[in-house]
Amino acid sequence: MKIPRDLSGEKLAKLLKKLGYFVSRQKGSHIRLTTQNPSEHHVTIPNHDPLKLGTLHAILSDVASHQQMTKEALMELLFG
Repeated sequence: MKIPRDLSGEKLAKLLKKLGYFVSRQKGSHIRLTTQNPSEHHVTIPNHDPLKLGTLHAILSDVASHQQMTKEALMELLFG
């Protein structure tokens, strides 16, 4: 599955709610998401439209690593 190229930070934050992430704070154009599942984890997403591909790749890799799944499985769960 290919990474979507037109994804905004706000849309990604909404998609990550499927994994138990919630907005813990926002300062300026950056949204900080937190989850307690399976342990505490924070990820910061720039609220840009669209997100740069490298930024999106790094965020997805970080979340997949924390959730102990492959990036492809994460993308299928979020975008599939």
